[in-house]
Amino acid sequence: MRNFEELQVWQKAHALTLGVYEASTTFPSTEQFGLTSQIRRAATSIGSNIAEGAGRDSNMDFARFLQIAAGSTSEAEYQLRLARDLGYLPVDRHDELQALAQEVRRMLHAFIEYLRGRSVT
Repeated sequence: MRNFEELQVWQKAHALTLGVYEASTTFPSTEQFGLTSQIRRAATSIGSNIAEGAGRDSNMDFARFLQIAAGSTSEAEYQLRLARDLGYLPVDRHDELQALAQEVRRMLHAFIEYLRGRSVT
């Protein structure tokens, strides 16, 4: 069992979630139950799955939750792009959050490979 708050990947995922929440406050009110809710749930799922996996007893269980987190990261990346393309998110803010999401995804992949005992290239 690991302390998820000490994991750098969780710290980055948490920063991404905070950024998504802050950025989505300016989305139109008509998106409250649409894109705003969806992007927040996807971002929250990343850190939540890292935390849940950290509480598991085996590396394979942990890796499975990290895979789910990686999927949520990809979902959030698409929703960030959609928000940008709809004009809800300024390009510069999108680029910042997108870069952070890509970093989280890379970290998740490397961590999964480490837990499975494979070398990371």
